[in-house]
Amino acid sequence: MSNHADTSKNVRRRRVFYIPGYDPIHPRRYRELYRTEGAAQADISGYEIDLIGRQGAATYGWQVLGRIDGHEVEAEFDVLVWSDIVRDSMQLNIAQTYLMMARTAWTYISTGALRRLMWLRKGPVIAALYPVVALILQLVLALIVGGILGGLVEWIVSGLSPLLGSILGWMVMLAIAAALLIWFRKIDNKLFIYYLMHDYSYSASTKGANPPELEARMAQFGDQIAEALATDVDEVLVIGHSSGAHLGVSILSDLLAQGRVPKTGPQLNFLTLGQVVPMVSFLPKAGRLRRDLHLLSQQDQIAWVDVTAPGDGCAFALCDPVSVSGVAPERGKRWPLVFSAAFTQSLSPERWAALRWRFFRLHFQYLCAFDRPRDYDYFQITAGPKTLRDRYRDRRPSKSRIDVPASKYRSMVP
Repeated sequence: MSNHADTSKNVRRRRVFYIPGYDPIHPRRYRELYRTEGAAQADISGYEIDLIGRQGAATYGWQVLGRIDGHEVEAEFDVLVWSDIVRDSMQLNIAQTYLMMARTAWTYISTGALRRLMWLRKGPVIAALYPVVALILQLVLALIVGGILGGLVEWIVSGLSPLLGSILGWMVMLAIAAALLIWFRKIDNKLFIYYLMHDYSYSASTKGANPPELEARMAQFGDQIAEALATDVDEVLVIGHSSGAHLGVSILSDLLAQGRVPKTGPQLNFLTLGQVVPMVSFLPKAGRLRRDLHLLSQQDQIAWVDVTAPGDGCAFALCDPVSVSGVAPERGKRWPLVFSAAFTQSLSPERWAALRWRFFRLHFQYLCAFDRPRDYDYFQITAGPKTLRDRYRDRRPSKSRIDVPASKYRSMVP
């Protein structure tokens, strides 16, 4: 066991690396979210957080000064950006998107992954099926509307020339259908259909293996974290949100395997929020991820805490990502500590009523203020005086967690 496990001291300086999920948006949204929600949580909980912009750095981030429980803490944030890779993966036309939809659905159904994912949580599976069903309905509706208007044109013109009527009818039908499909895509910022379809297809297209461009970016992220471990901070905290959780698992496992996590120096800790690990680890070629889950679960240089909530329909709430993937070691499993952010208890009834049907907003609630906070507070974790390991040293895992092996594929060969 490393010295970290027995060391408890207040944090004065912290480096935070935030790994977003599959998100094409500029990382400034995370700075603004932290600024506004941090101020709200500080007002509710009675502490102070000041956010300071960072100029001229090679990476995108910000600095925070926290005054919590009589301690002053400096935290420097870096967003580990892969939004450019996400945007490139979304550059498909409508026809290509429908082909991708068919391929993704076939991958999850034919491998048995979809059926096994449904054993765990219905919410994220419904979220995965939503874009498939919605795209099919959009196509059907476009064809129906196009067919009606095309038929009307054919009926009008056929009195003069049946052949011309038929040709014009087909042309109008196809033109109207195409126009409607284009319009549906233009309003996708309200529907999230294309976005989610590209999200689920990104991993499904390689059946769980990481594309080369993502592997290269993850190696860069690992270098940044390793550099931070050589500085005089007290804690290096890596946060993986949504799809960023399984990226973080592999990045940190690589650092361990390469011997780049010093046994003395800053504590290195890992927080996963709203993870969707099974969507990838249940696929046949996700051997690398399964190997990394296995490794990270039994070491003790890095404390790993996994926070989800049953109220988040886009996450595999309270599913131990190591155990359900079937790669938990027979003995010596230490991580992750799995517990719930308990939205229904940490949000007032009024606030919960306002958010409960805003599924995508709830998926980001882990990064936001709670008006009835319990033992999960994102801003105390990132700007408070306790390391993640010390904060949850005596925390028991949720009794309702799911930790039974469910994946059909358990090979740990990359």
